[in-house]
Amino acid sequence: MRKTVTNSEIDFSFSQGANAKVSADKLVGELTQETLALTKRLFIQLQRRPTTLVAGIIQPLMWLILFGALFENVPEGMFGESQNYAQFLGAGVIVFTAFSGALNAGLPVMFDREFGFLNRLLVAPLASRFSIVFACAIYIVTLSLIQTSVIVAAGAFLGAGLPGLAGLVAIATIVFLLVLGVTGLSLGLAFSLPGHVELIAAIFLTNLPLLFASTALAPLSFMPQWLAWVATLNPLSYAIEPIRYLYIHSDWGLGSIVMVAPWGNVSFIGSLLVLASFALFALLSIQPLLRRTFA
Repeated sequence: MRKTVTNSEIDFSFSQGANAKVSADKLVGELTQETLALTKRLFIQLQRRPTTLVAGIIQPLMWLILFGALFENVPEGMFGESQNYAQFLGAGVIVFTAFSGALNAGLPVMFDREFGFLNRLLVAPLASRFSIVFACAIYIVTLSLIQTSVIVAAGAFLGAGLPGLAGLVAIATIVFLLVLGVTGLSLGLAFSLPGHVELIAAIFLTNLPLLFASTALAPLSFMPQWLAWVATLNPLSYAIEPIRYLYIHSDWGLGSIVMVAPWGNVSFIGSLLVLASFALFALLSIQPLLRRTFA
C-alpha cells in the first residue's frame, strides 16, 4: 500500500528541523558567551596582577641578552648557518617562553579548585562546562603571542634579524600548535593532581629537562648521539628548528629541510605535522578526564 503523507506530517518534520537548528545556534551562542566571560575574568586577574606578564617578558629578554653576550665571540660557523648566537638562540627563547607559559596554564584552574570557585562553575547552569577549558586556552595562547611578539622585536634590535610577513605568520602558527598541546597537558595535570604544590613540582621537573634535551641552546651536531636522539623526540625541537630556519632563510618553503636528525631529514611541513599531532594527542588524551570531572 502506498502511504499518504499529510500536510501536518510535513509541517511537523519541518518544525523539528527548525527547532534543532535553533537549539544548535542557541548552544553555540551560549557557549561563546560563557567562554568570553570566563576569558575576560582571566584577563581582569592579569590586569590586577600584571607581574605574571611582566616576568614572562623580562626573563626571556635576560636570556637573550646574557646568553647572546656570553657566546658573542664564538668562532663563526660553530652554530650552523646563524650569523651570531643571538640569532641562533632567538628561536629557542621564543619556543621555551611559550612552552613555560603553557605549562603554567593549569595553575589558575588549580587555584579555582582550591578556593572553591571551580565547584561554583560546575554547579552553574552552563551550556557547556568545556567553556572553562576554552577560556584557559584562549588566555594562554594570547599571552604567548604577546610574549613572542616582544621577543621577536627584541631579537631584531639585538641583531638576530626579522623574518618577513609570511615568516611571522608561520612563527605564530608554530607557537599556537605548541601552546595548544602543552596547555592541554597542563590542564589535565590540574584536574588530576591533588593540589598546587604537586602541580608546581611537576612543572619544575618538566621545565629544564625538556629545555636542555632540545635544540634550544645547542645544535644537534654538538650533542652526543644519545642526547641527539632524545632531542629529536622532544616536541620543542620541532618548534625551534623551523623558527630558526625562518630567521636564516628568506626563501623558505614547506618542503625545506629544517632539521637533520640521526634517523633522517625533517622538512618544514613535517615539523608542523608533528606539532599538530602532538596538540591533537594532548587534547584527546585529556577528554576522558574532563568528562569525568565535568559529569
